[in-house]
Order: sequence, then C-alpha cells, then structure tokens
Amino acid sequence: MTELVAHGIPGSPFLRAVLATAEEKAVPYRLVALAPGMHRTDAYRRMHPFSRIPVIEHGDFVLYETQAILRYLDAIGSGPTLQPTDPRAAARMNQIIGVNDWYFFPKVGGPVVFQRLIGPILLGTSPDEAVIAEALPMAQTCVSEFDRLLGASTWLAGETFSLADLMVGPQLEYLSQTPEGRALLAGTGLAEWLKRIAARPSFQATLPPEPLRQAV
Repeated sequence: MTELVAHGIPGSPFLRAVLATAEEKAVPYRLVALAPGMHRTDAYRRMHPFSRIPVIEHGDFVLYETQAILRYLDAIGSGPTLQPTDPRAAARMNQIIGVNDWYFFPKVGGPVVFQRLIGPILLGTSPDEAVIAEALPMAQTCVSEFDRLLGASTWLAGETFSLADLMVGPQLEYLSQTPEGRALLAGTGLAEWLKRIAARPSFQATLPPEPLRQAV
C-alpha cells in the first residue's frame, strides 16, 4: 500500500485521531509535523482552504476533515471495521462524532484545554479564568451526554470499538488533565473508558509530544 502522508501539528487531538486510526487499520503513514501557524500559510491552504488540522495525502489523493479521513482509513485499511454495521449503532457513532465536532471541541475542549494546558505549557501564557468559566456549562452538558450515551457499554457506540472512540478519546484525555475535567469525569463511566482507550496500542503509539505527554 502507498504510504499515507499526514500533515498536522503534533499534539492536535484531531491529528492523533487520524494517526491512531491508521495504527488500528495497519495503514503505513508518515507524519509531516507542522509548527504552530504553518497551517495558515499559502502552501498549506492549497491543501486545506480552511486552514484546519490535519490533511492527508495518499498518492495523488488529498483529503481534509477528520471525519472523512477516519472513514477513508477504515475503508482502505485491514482488520475489523471501525464503523458498526447495525444501523442504530452506526447512527450513535455518527451522533457522538457530531457532538464532538459541533459542541465539545469548539466550546469546551478548545477553550479549556488551551487555557489550562496548551497555552501555559507551550506558550507560557496564564489561564483566562473567564474563558474557562464560560465554557463550564457546555462542558457539563457534553460530559454528561457522552457518559449517558456510553451507559454500561464498553465503547461509545456499543460493544465494538469505533471511530467515535477514536475521535473523542484524544479530546477527553486532554480534558481529564485539567481540574475542571477531573471534577466532571469523577464517578462517571468515562473515567474507566479513558483507561481502556489509553491502553490500546494505537494510542500508545501516538502519544502527544513530551511536554504535553507529561500533562497527560
């Protein structure tokens, strides 16, 4: 199989979702690590006009949007499918990915994790407590809903590991390292789910860079 090339900023939870999926599906890949800000250059915009992370190249095929990339990797890789065949489980997986992309990351993960981890560790900034406080109601809603949807199941979309786990895992792992995240996750089924996620070889092979790894 042609080597896949992934472009992204190390530490990005979306990039990690892509790399972990490639690991799960035994798709050979090479990471082109971008420095912060490089995703706004003209060269990067030629691949991703919206300047988000990540982008993949597979031969002459260029693809952006993490959801699309994960589904592509599942289709071309080997091993068990990462998308449920049961219609309700598949719909649940898609619902959870949508919650992550529309509500959790932009309104919770991005603000809280940046203020508590990314900014202080990588940029030397101080947390903006007002930004964090503003994010907490949505954080409570998202964590409660992820926990409700997990229920007594092993994985988010049921008993089979899926793209929902790969998408949400890197996001909640970061949140769990903040005081707010620890408080929200305490006593939920998500705490044990995170341990199961972290133990998978695909997540062990795609740990964040050392400074952020110490936080995780």
